[in-house]
Amino acid sequence: MLRTPSPSEHRRSSCDELLVSADSDGDDLEFLSDADSISTLRVANSDHPSTESTPPPAPRRRRLNENQRAFLIRSLALFCACWLSVGSHYASYVLGPLKSRISRDLGTGHAEYSLLISALSLNSTWTPLVGGILAGTLGTTFTSILATGVVFIGTAFLLAGDVWGDVRIMAAGMFIFGLGVSPLAVVQETIIVRFFKSHGLGVSMAFGLVVGKGSSFVSARTSYPLTERFGPRAPFYVACLLAGMSVVINLAYIAASRWLIDGAGAELEAVDINEEAQRRSVINMSEAQALEKVAAKRRVHLREITKLGDVFWAYIAVNIFCGTIWAPFTHLAANIIELRYQMTERDAANTASYVLVGSIFLYPMCGYIVDRFKRKPIVIILLVLSSVFTLGAYTWLALPSSWTRTAKPAVAAFGFGHGFSPLLLVLLVPKIVPLKFISTALGAHKSLEQTGATIFQTLAGLAMDKAKKDHPDGSSTQGIINAFLFLNFLQLLSILGVAYLQHRREKILSRKVRRGSSVSARPVLPDDPSQPLLGVSSLQNRRYSTGSRVVNEEISKKEVRRGDVFATISGTLIISAWILFLGTAWFKLGMKKNSGN
Repeated sequence: MLRTPSPSEHRRSSCDELLVSADSDGDDLEFLSDADSISTLRVANSDHPSTESTPPPAPRRRRLNENQRAFLIRSLALFCACWLSVGSHYASYVLGPLKSRISRDLGTGHAEYSLLISALSLNSTWTPLVGGILAGTLGTTFTSILATGVVFIGTAFLLAGDVWGDVRIMAAGMFIFGLGVSPLAVVQETIIVRFFKSHGLGVSMAFGLVVGKGSSFVSARTSYPLTERFGPRAPFYVACLLAGMSVVINLAYIAASRWLIDGAGAELEAVDINEEAQRRSVINMSEAQALEKVAAKRRVHLREITKLGDVFWAYIAVNIFCGTIWAPFTHLAANIIELRYQMTERDAANTASYVLVGSIFLYPMCGYIVDRFKRKPIVIILLVLSSVFTLGAYTWLALPSSWTRTAKPAVAAFGFGHGFSPLLLVLLVPKIVPLKFISTALGAHKSLEQTGATIFQTLAGLAMDKAKKDHPDGSSTQGIINAFLFLNFLQLLSILGVAYLQHRREKILSRKVRRGSSVSARPVLPDDPSQPLLGVSSLQNRRYSTGSRVVNEEISKKEVRRGDVFATISGTLIISAWILFLGTAWFKLGMKKNSGN
């Protein structure tokens, strides 16, 4: 009779392999590679993790059943991860279509509305980075419930502010909401990488993100009709309900997390390794101490981010420019279209809602394409394509409205260009940083993207208020559209910069290998994470599998000092976003309150 491995065997065997890996190479800086044979070995061994005690190979029918069970467990984990962000994405975009109604009912101008949106993105300038550190240190389960709880509290404040007609309470709600929304996205993406890095990560990540984007589209499409059908508070009640459901689903995931991780053969976190070390301390103290050292190596310190190299910091620059041209436009699109083309609130809101619909279809397609063309630089190619389409959208809007007459081509171009590009920014991370830094890099990417969004959103509101006094006919939008166009051009240049730096690094390292580098190739373990993503050469895979010495040697001598400079610049941008927001909030909300009294 064939024995099915117990779930705990995955945890034991994974820790045994970590001990072997620690003995062979003290550094844990692995990348996702493109070796198909490794990927095959990973799948074959994920359901039979024990080594010496593994029974004889089961018949084909039995293996299929076990693979199907692992697939089902991974699917359940993906379902829970997708639901984590439903409430947060719905609440994030509920205000866009209601801008004119909020301005009329609460007496707010462009600047006050921009402060509401900036209050959402303000905390997202630093919380994603902290969320990534927490996820890597305390685990994704603890961080996820913390983030979903904060999102629910912020949504409740937003509802209370609308009920009481107080824009300051609404801004406070968005401020609290922003404390949890970005760490939640980091946790969601980290969970998906954890379960699917060897099982079609591109498509799985696409499904995770498409649920959030679908919620955003539903929010943008239904907010105004809900106010007409059920009253002005209806969208905020729906947002609270969905945020509460995300908390409930999160609690279910936490309750079943151990079963899901063991059943799917998911990557162990530092917390899991510590638990196994405590269990072994009763039996073998030396093994327990070795596992504790392995767990300590998997924890990430914030100061280590300066050692990730020029490619990483060029990628961060891309995120800053993406933040300036993506999120602010999705929030301002309805108002820009209404003013520029003299449309009604309802028609403008309906037209602008389609800037978000592309993600529902394009995320899965993009994930499939990335997985299908894994040996080509497909992610960079798609990012350039995305930038060209958004550039075309802003060019159309920048033309005189008497020439274009409709915003639909611009909405279609932006919807396509933005429809798949956020997924690419996530899929790029596992190929430019080692695996242990994934959650931290995801946090940094979201942090700087939101920094760009906060700065530009606040400045855009001030500029539109100033221009409205001089151009009440709708031409007040020309300046903001020109700014979008210029920043989009810079974003395109930064994407090409990432491609150039990555190509240069590969050439330098390939020359080292050809000259006979002293770094010997590290033996690949059967469970080496190897899901192909961006498409790199086998020579690059060899470089990734040689451990950290080649990477450290290259970065420590040439790039660490630049990393310190870039980290300082990034920190300065974050502080500037806070100063700009707080100063604007004081003059636009605080002074308004004093004058009202």
